Amino acid sequence: MKLAILFSSGKDSTFTLFYYLSQAWDVKCLLSIIPEGDESYMFQTPDSKLLKKQAESLGFPLIIQESKAKKELELNDLKKLIEKGIKQHGIEGVAVGALASDYQHERVNRVCEELGIKVFAPLWHKDQYSLMKEMITAGFDIRMTKIAALGLSKEWLGKKLTIKDMDKLLALNKKMGFHTAGEGGEFETIVLDGPIFKKQINIEFDVEMESEYSGQLKIKKID
Repeated sequence: MKLAILFSSGKDSTFTLFYYLSQAWDVKCLLSIIPEGDESYMFQTPDSKLLKKQAESLGFPLIIQESKAKKELELNDLKKLIEKGIKQHGIEGVAVGALASDYQHERVNRVCEELGIKVFAPLWHKDQYSLMKEMITAGFDIRMTKIAALGLSKEWLGKKLTIKDMDKLLALNKKMGFHTAGEGGEFETIVLDGPIFKKQINIEFDVEMESEYSGQLKIKKID
């Protein structure tokens, strides 16, 4: 089956790509939505230059669809994106990195059913702590780009996550119900290197904090 990966620049979609490549699936392209602003109901807001650099390093064609990020209308933009994948690469299925969001999962399924193609979610309902440890152990360079949760601080932004960091996130999980993979909106990520990357990506960035526990990276340079 000719497969596309719904790619957000972050850990879950990158690991979904890794999963299907390790299973020798015929991955044809990466599909990315770029919402206008930071208020998308369904999608992470990636840096378009970083997306293109990641796709180059991963060795896959990238198809981008911009979106106004209006609730439900995002589905029209997703449909346009997948239609491009069908037309340009003959894709027969889309794989998503969804972990626990019924909202996103149900809507992606709805769009793909309308288009007559399959949906795959290999990470669905996996234990988030174990999954994150698996990603780090596999060699992926995962960085937080956005935080919005009590217990996180400026120091987390831009640093490469380690197994020790996961133990800290697990402690937050036990203390306050913190989602160790960020599924509750606690954080967003990017991936700069790993076993499926042909070349490591380096970034220079500033950190902008809105409050003690809320802030994001502003990428200045990508190599």
